[in-house]
Amino acid sequence: PNPMLRSLVGSEMCIRDSIEADAYLPTEFGNFRVRVTVDDEGKEHSLLYTGRLSNDTPPLIRIHSECLTGDAFGSMKCDCGPQLKAAMQKIQEEGNGAIVYLRQEGRVIGLHSKIQAYALQDIAYDTLDANLALGHPAEGRTYDIAAEMLKDIGISRVRLMTNNPLKVKALSKIGIKIIDRLPIKAGHNDYNAKYLATKAGKLGHIFNRD
Repeated sequence: PNPMLRSLVGSEMCIRDSIEADAYLPTEFGNFRVRVTVDDEGKEHSLLYTGRLSNDTPPLIRIHSECLTGDAFGSMKCDCGPQLKAAMQKIQEEGNGAIVYLRQEGRVIGLHSKIQAYALQDIAYDTLDANLALGHPAEGRTYDIAAEMLKDIGISRVRLMTNNPLKVKALSKIGIKIIDRLPIKAGHNDYNAKYLATKAGKLGHIFNRD
């Protein structure tokens, strides 16, 4: 057994209460640290970070909502998985930044409803109309917990990697100053062309700096 853990005293409760959920995480893109925050609903959100994060030099930040199909299964119906990987690589290249990974599957409707929406997309609904047909909002995500996680590590000024202007507005309203917005373009393919066109045309996503 690790002597440092042994020195915490014998009980499991003591160890559990003494160990912070913040640990070293090597990845294919480079070395990160990962820490976990549990929100009031019991959802566990992650912060993947590297470098000396400081407001003096606003770090590169990506707020990424969970997408099991894209992030884990490599789905080509969206651009989520490639965006996550591109953000990890870019942050490592800069040597200073973080990804806030939020448990907001399917723009917060959950995995079951998201796959129902996929079924509607199979018969020609777009990503927005499929959600609406199922009685879900077009966009249900909130970013209060993301702001809390950043502020917990002393960050309130960021350079944000996003194509979503609503995310910029939402974070600005809850105390995160966006110094710059950097578009993130990754994972465009024939399968998600309609999905991306809907994000741009109906949800206002911007894939360039202008």
